Amino acid sequence: MPLTVSHRCQHIAPSLTLAIDAKAKELKAAGEDVIGFGAGEPDFPTPPHIVAAAKEALDLGMTRYTPSSGTMELRRAICDKLLRDNGLHYEPADIIVSNGAKHSLFNVFQAIIDPGDEVLIPAPCWVSYPEMVRMAGGVPVFVPSTEAEAFIPSYDEIVRHITQRTKAIVLTSPSNPCGCVWSRGQLQALADLAVARKLYVVSDEIYEKLLYDRLQHVSIAQLGEQIKQQTFVVNGVSKAFAMTGWRIGYAAGPRDVIAAMGAFQSQATSNPNAMAQHAAAVALNSDQTCVCEMVQEFERRRDALCARINAIPGLSCRKPQGAFYVMMNIQYILGRSCNGKPITNSMQFADALLREKKVAVVPGVAFEAEGYCRLSYAVSMDSIQRGLDRIAAFVAALA
Repeated sequence: MPLTVSHRCQHIAPSLTLAIDAKAKELKAAGEDVIGFGAGEPDFPTPPHIVAAAKEALDLGMTRYTPSSGTMELRRAICDKLLRDNGLHYEPADIIVSNGAKHSLFNVFQAIIDPGDEVLIPAPCWVSYPEMVRMAGGVPVFVPSTEAEAFIPSYDEIVRHITQRTKAIVLTSPSNPCGCVWSRGQLQALADLAVARKLYVVSDEIYEKLLYDRLQHVSIAQLGEQIKQQTFVVNGVSKAFAMTGWRIGYAAGPRDVIAAMGAFQSQATSNPNAMAQHAAAVALNSDQTCVCEMVQEFERRRDALCARINAIPGLSCRKPQGAFYVMMNIQYILGRSCNGKPITNSMQFADALLREKKVAVVPGVAFEAEGYCRLSYAVSMDSIQRGLDRIAAFVAALA
């Protein structure tokens, strides 16, 4: 038998967001003055009391295997959080802790998808959703939306994409890459549709705390007992507590499927990091002032970034209501050229911008959103101002 890479791995696309971030860091390491708008992680340090909790875990000898689905301490803290913040009652047996929310999503798809099952993914979408569906043997089905619709697909558009093979729909609110937030009415309509058509809802709520303009988060699982039984609420500590590298995420959902996910995880990764689990429990149980302070700063940066983009001739953006991303519309400058090289798509725009002005953005094609580029405002205000100065100069010089 030939020694080859599996067909499954041959057809998985690498993460373009991570690739852009790696390229920017590579240039910085080489001494280049690069401004990176690519990374989707807070630039704040992890709050000191959470760091202290990890040190405490080491002192207490929490360096051994834990239960594969997470410690009882953390699962109880997650139950308390879901009840306190979302009005959702779960028992520890309904919870699984994984190596980041990304791993939780991966486990969900592995547990519910059989070969050929379709999963509806509203687009624009995060780069990893379609690849994780494919890795489970499923078929990602993109449900398009427009900027005029605030990047949220209409009810009729969702219905049009449902077939006999549809098993689930992915819901992300607030969203990556657009920062859009589904209204309660939109969530209720989706919940009613999922119940009527017997579809799972995979609700990625990792940006739940990053809401602006006094908006309040609504989880679709709050909208009735039946939709709760068909929903996987996925969350974690990476974004709200600046703990991306700690790799702690979780899913709450139907107990039988959560048990299956636990069995799957036990054979794949054993358990999440023991010390990080203790620190995550402390993060969820402690005072949330540190989160509020980060959100206030993100909102200030959002306002500054959007104002600068909309002041550049040929560029525009909607002001997002959550997360820390802006989708910059570049459609009106496509067709121009940079040093004789045409710019006809978002990848060429991003490549030229990085090459000419040392500014890293993520091309919209990565998110099923050609004609746009994503900028993260999880960077300093100084970087925002200097980066937009460079973008304005770049656009002005295009022929």
